[in-house]
Amino acid sequence: MSDLSTSQSDTERTESSTKKIQIWDAPVRLSHWLMAICFTVAYVTAEVDSLRLLHISMGYTMLFLICFRLVWGFIGSRYARFSEFIRSPAAVIRYLRSMISGHPAHFTGHNPAGAMAIIAMLCLGLVVTMSGYAHYNELGGEWLEDVHEIAANMMLVVVGIHIAGVLLASYLHRENLVRSMIGGRKQGEQKQAIPTTWRSVAAILLLTVLGFWIYQWSTATSAQNLEMTQSSKERTDKDKDHDGD
Repeated sequence: MSDLSTSQSDTERTESSTKKIQIWDAPVRLSHWLMAICFTVAYVTAEVDSLRLLHISMGYTMLFLICFRLVWGFIGSRYARFSEFIRSPAAVIRYLRSMISGHPAHFTGHNPAGAMAIIAMLCLGLVVTMSGYAHYNELGGEWLEDVHEIAANMMLVVVGIHIAGVLLASYLHRENLVRSMIGGRKQGEQKQAIPTTWRSVAAILLLTVLGFWIYQWSTATSAQNLEMTQSSKERTDKDKDHDGD
């Protein structure tokens, strides 16, 4: 009876010490969802000539976001840093086996499988955006277009695996990991929480992206208006020449 009471008491203490705490800072969450938007839009518009500017703008934005995330992986908050979540292949395999068994270990930050997917997406994202930039600016041969397309398709596969893994882990852990990447909160002990969410950095990041998009739109609009004006002038000149004849 005493052992049972002790066991119940330990369980109660564990449950009381575990609650929703702040894990993901604002820059991590914002860059995550912006990269998801950029990749989706860029992939969908890849073969649409009329949306070429949108495709290119999303690619440039994604390259900027990846560079930011790489830097933030060294200077960001605890769970944003690569040193916190990059683990050995053996650790990844152990975690995958634990998922298959239905009893995966709980990680406050990224789990080993999720960390592997993040690194893969960042690396593939660099290949996609840099090959796209080089091809668009004619810095290499036609092989760059093939690299760009193959890397984009590989990234789509990794994204799909990542989403499936997130849904499976959410089910096994009884924790909504999608919601945690929106609000930044996960199950854990209070001592594991990050002290600040760095909202000021996220605000600067968002303003930078929006400013670039506005600049791209305004530049394209000005160029289009100039082209229309020149076309109209050419038609007028031709009409005058025709009337003179």
